[in-house]
Amino acid sequence: MTTTNSLNAEDRARIKEIICDVLEIEPEDMTGTSRFKEDHEADSMGAIEILSQLERTFGADIDQAELSRMVNLDSVVTVVGEAVAAQPARAN
Repeated sequence: MTTTNSLNAEDRARIKEIICDVLEIEPEDMTGTSRFKEDHEADSMGAIEILSQLERTFGADIDQAELSRMVNLDSVVTVVGEAVAAQPARAN
């Protein structure tokens, strides 16, 4: 069984930081449910850059098809959590 709660508050903060950096918005302007496209004027290139940075940061593969689900911070945290949980365990 895959859990989507594999990310902690620090991971969520990193995700928010990445999104704010790419979209060039202040962190206090983004809530968990503010929509990237409608509320922050994000475009498809921004979405792809966010996806790419999340993959590098969390070492997980995220299918581009997931972009349609990644509409706000809460949904991105869910998608990244699922991708991280789906990765095979790494030896340290």
